[in-house]
Amino acid sequence: MKKSLFAIAAVTAFAGAAQAQSSVTVYGILDVGYAGGNTRVAPGSSSPVAGTTGNSFSNGGESTNRLGFKGSEDLGGGLSAFFTIEQAITPNSSSAFSSGATANRQTFAGLKKNGLGDVSMGTQYTPVHNAVAVTDPGNANNIMGNVIYVNSTGPAAATAAASQPNAQNADNNVAYTVRVNNSLMLNTDSFAGFKAHAMLVANNTNTNQTVTSATNVTGGINNQNGWGLGLDYTWNKLFATANYQALTAKNPWNTTTTYALNTSASTATAKSVAGTTGAAAIWGVGGASAAGTNVQDNQAYVAATYDFGILKAYGQWITRKATSQIVATEFVKRQAQQIGVRSFITPTIEAWASAGNGKYTAYGASSPSTNFTAYQLGSNYWLSKRTNLYAIYGQAQTSNVALTSTSGFTSANGNNYALGLRHTF
Repeated sequence: MKKSLFAIAAVTAFAGAAQAQSSVTVYGILDVGYAGGNTRVAPGSSSPVAGTTGNSFSNGGESTNRLGFKGSEDLGGGLSAFFTIEQAITPNSSSAFSSGATANRQTFAGLKKNGLGDVSMGTQYTPVHNAVAVTDPGNANNIMGNVIYVNSTGPAAATAAASQPNAQNADNNVAYTVRVNNSLMLNTDSFAGFKAHAMLVANNTNTNQTVTSATNVTGGINNQNGWGLGLDYTWNKLFATANYQALTAKNPWNTTTTYALNTSASTATAKSVAGTTGAAAIWGVGGASAAGTNVQDNQAYVAATYDFGILKAYGQWITRKATSQIVATEFVKRQAQQIGVRSFITPTIEAWASAGNGKYTAYGASSPSTNFTAYQLGSNYWLSKRTNLYAIYGQAQTSNVALTSTSGFTSANGNNYALGLRHTF
């Protein structure tokens, strides 16, 4: 009887200890409001200027809506296990949970050692995106006017994405790849103000290749790989970060396949930056997991912030180049820079402003290029630590459109605004 009671007490104590060592947190963001905007596209011929205006009750103007679960377990000796599962949600849709490409925002698990760092595997943000998240004056919101985190919200903005593939569109993988699947991430603790980050991506499926004709090829290489490095430095009120990531997609191809950039035009004409399906079509491993077609996709990001007390100043620079792995002379390159400030005007009113410009260049006759500029203004009114009202306005312009043979326009501009309520939990 005593042995039985002792065993029950031991099991109960062990279960209690295990339960005390592990924890799970439910978190998320609900962002709803009113969004709109308009776009104007000049065809560059006798055709009239094409204009689109739209507005609606919308969601996700300041932050993308999400529901997440994260947890950790103390394994002893400074070692712990952790996980994160984060799902996109759509408040203004018949389906509360998004089933689109970004539905799985993050899902990963890993181990952390105090004093050293952590390692994790799964679907995760890239080093560049993690750096942008802490160095962008608009906190990577979803309104037009940002040349680093390119996005827009509302019906007119969605139309802008279709009509302005070279400008500021609705694909936030234009300037860099936000997240990747099949990834291993390493992050160190802080040493003398420095933190290092590393990424490794591997997703390979190779089968025997069968070629029955020039247009009928089955099997072969289907690999999406990549790597990335990042280094952060903090000194008093200064924060600086430098990041580089390279993503590669290798697929079977034949003599008639559209194999790198959109090749709807002749080889003497610059190829389309975005083709007919959006910028991710040519940006290698763009989006959450979509593979490019035989593209080497190199991306770099450098930024710094300095907190003056009354305001915080931001400086950002980004570059990206997608190159065909079959014809090395075919490429599209995007480069942009942006400055901004963010400050609390009163204890409850926060405001920010940013402005930037950039340029696309591509192979082809006369080294064609496209220039773009953008600016954004925004403000938060904090009702509490978790709830705020916001107002954001952004504008983007594109000129000297010489990169595509299919777009048919010479310049374009658009604006985007949102008024909303955001609650975090």
